[in-house]
Amino acid sequence: MAEGVLRFKERSLTEGNITPQLIKFAIPYMSANLLQALYGAVDTVIVGHFTNAAGLSAAAIGSQFMFLINGVIIGLSMAGTILIARYFGARSYTDIKETIGTMFTLFAIVSIALTLIMFAAVKPLVSLIQTPPEAVSQTEGYIFISSAGISFMFAYNALSAMLRGFGDSKSPLVFVAIASVCNVIGDLILVAVLKMGAPGAALATILSQGLSAVLAVIYLKKQSFHFDFKLDSFRIKSDKLKNLLHIGLPMCVQMSMTTVSFMFIMATVSVMGGVVASAAIGITSKINGFVMLPPIAFSGAISAMVSQNMGANRPKRAIKCLYVGISVTLVFGVISFALLQFFSPAVIKIFTPDTELIRATSLYLKSFSIDCILVCFLFCLNGFFNGCGHTRFSMVNNLMAAFLIRVPATWLLSKIPGADLFSIGFATPMSSLLSITIGIIYLRSGRWRKLKLS
Repeated sequence: MAEGVLRFKERSLTEGNITPQLIKFAIPYMSANLLQALYGAVDTVIVGHFTNAAGLSAAAIGSQFMFLINGVIIGLSMAGTILIARYFGARSYTDIKETIGTMFTLFAIVSIALTLIMFAAVKPLVSLIQTPPEAVSQTEGYIFISSAGISFMFAYNALSAMLRGFGDSKSPLVFVAIASVCNVIGDLILVAVLKMGAPGAALATILSQGLSAVLAVIYLKKQSFHFDFKLDSFRIKSDKLKNLLHIGLPMCVQMSMTTVSFMFIMATVSVMGGVVASAAIGITSKINGFVMLPPIAFSGAISAMVSQNMGANRPKRAIKCLYVGISVTLVFGVISFALLQFFSPAVIKIFTPDTELIRATSLYLKSFSIDCILVCFLFCLNGFFNGCGHTRFSMVNNLMAAFLIRVPATWLLSKIPGADLFSIGFATPMSSLLSITIGIIYLRSGRWRKLKLS
């Protein structure tokens, strides 16, 4: 096979009109994230309608732990996207092949290690987060079953990240669509019919992700692709491993520790308001999953597009991608903020008919929803810096905001006499504002232009 001659849809993002190109690349990315959010929401809807508040709280708390693992997966996957995109922009095909082989081998080792760690740590973790007693059993079951599917999570995210590095955001959408349909069917069977509760929702999710990953590998093996998926191709190259870890570890730490900060909020709220408040935070996280779709999608699209352009030595075009991304996502952010301010009860009713839960969640969203606008700036800035390979800066910036503002503010606000979910909701937008301020200062410094790779 001649290098670079492929049948799958690889696409250069270094030429042409930036605005339509970025939007066209981001839409399949956003659609894939939408489907993932939908089947995550389906878990909550079906568990909420066919169990009780304990089941809903278990799914919410269990999801937070899996978000922690997912942070590691997404961080390493994004490193793969950034490196592949940069090498693709520079047309360095040998580096691409070695990066893919190193990435898959590393992911296999890490997924096995994380699975064993989670199996051993289920009970201590559930106790640590101060899970409401009535939700402990289902929470443990949810985490245990989800942990069994960590390898599937790694496989799917690695394959999707690799394709996006080549400028192909459509193929991952197809694989997610298949997983989404299977997940809904699995939820209906395992939760609604077999009455397995929150653990049933976890089982449906890992089975659907596993099927999606298998189909993706079958598809790529039939293409004239850079990687043949043969056993002897799964090798770790030391220089590619160093690059993956250099870019990926800061994102792993950032995403995982950000999740820890939200788990702290969950624990604080559980102590303050019990199972209803805990479930309200869980419902908010599901709603927030939809609200964040445009900024998350454009953040990922910006990372890939910026990385290709930096690889092709086109920094001016790279920074234009950032400005376009912010402009587009702001439209979505303002609309989301307005909807959650004025129509939040109608939205919450999708997840639960419980009037007490609707009232509690509405209260939290009134203040939390300010973040809908702020994340448009924050996520696009993060995507830009990550695409430039400056993931360490993004990590430090976001962790400072989380642990200097969000975590202490949540704890302090919860201790105020008469404190409620409305006051606690301000902690998140306060932390986003700090991150944006620091990000703008770093952008103006010009340090993002330099990156050293092995």
